[in-house]
Amino acid sequence: MATDPTALTSVDDATQPVPSARRLSGPAFGRPRGLRLLGRYLLLSLVTFVVLFPVYTTVIASLKPGDRVLQNPLVPDAFTLDILREAWTDGRLGRFILNSLVVAIVVTVCQVATSVMSGYAFAMLEFPGRGLLFLLFLATLLVPLEATLVVNRRTIDSLGWLNSYQGLAAPFLATAFGTFLLRQVFLGFPRDLRDAARIDGAGHFRFLWHVALPVIRPTVGALALFGFLSSWNQYLWPNLITTESDMNTVQSGLRLLRNSTLDKPNLLMAGTVIAAVPIFAALLAFQRQLVRGLTAGAVKG
Repeated sequence: MATDPTALTSVDDATQPVPSARRLSGPAFGRPRGLRLLGRYLLLSLVTFVVLFPVYTTVIASLKPGDRVLQNPLVPDAFTLDILREAWTDGRLGRFILNSLVVAIVVTVCQVATSVMSGYAFAMLEFPGRGLLFLLFLATLLVPLEATLVVNRRTIDSLGWLNSYQGLAAPFLATAFGTFLLRQVFLGFPRDLRDAARIDGAGHFRFLWHVALPVIRPTVGALALFGFLSSWNQYLWPNLITTESDMNTVQSGLRLLRNSTLDKPNLLMAGTVIAAVPIFAALLAFQRQLVRGLTAGAVKG
């Protein structure tokens, strides 16, 4: 019986392995990918320049003497640490940074505690009106801070908390954003895990402390970082309830430093650099928790 050579050729061709992507990555295939990669790097470089250029100019101005700050402002041709020391002493930044640290730590701890408990309650507990109450929590996100300033100021004044740490921190001890964020994380917990803990005799607080919190630690770290940064950067509220200079926060202190040194712009730049050091330290310490917390639950598998 004669065989068809054409059929044998087609069978041999069908059994040959398909060329992989690497074998097709010649000049005709690699050029578009290389152009896209080059475009991404150029875009990232442009964004990096836009973000870091103001930081560069501020640092250079804070290290240059007063008679050289306006001469070649972008060229680091003269350096001195006397400007930083003068801004620290004349601007009383030590006291203002201490005030901001106390308020930021209190606000951060309270926001994390209230957000963890409220988020757990909205996700894990069954009670009447849970959905409506959660919608009311979210509705507070639509109310700007300026709309509540007068009422909050009158409340703080009636309590006698003007020029005090509790007055600076009280309106920010809870956040609806934190409740929403942690509720979404708790909703991803398997019910079987909670049922197993209940069978072992673990109550809600024990389950929350020993099981849930270790799992959501990156998200809690990201929330703590957000709370610290928002409290540290508060400007309008501290200026509204403080009349004594000793209770000013660092942002209010920079305003006073600017008004007192109009003829020395490098002093204000030096104060800004000093005030930014805790922010950079917090970002460096919690950057891993920030990335893991924001991406938690984004990818399944």
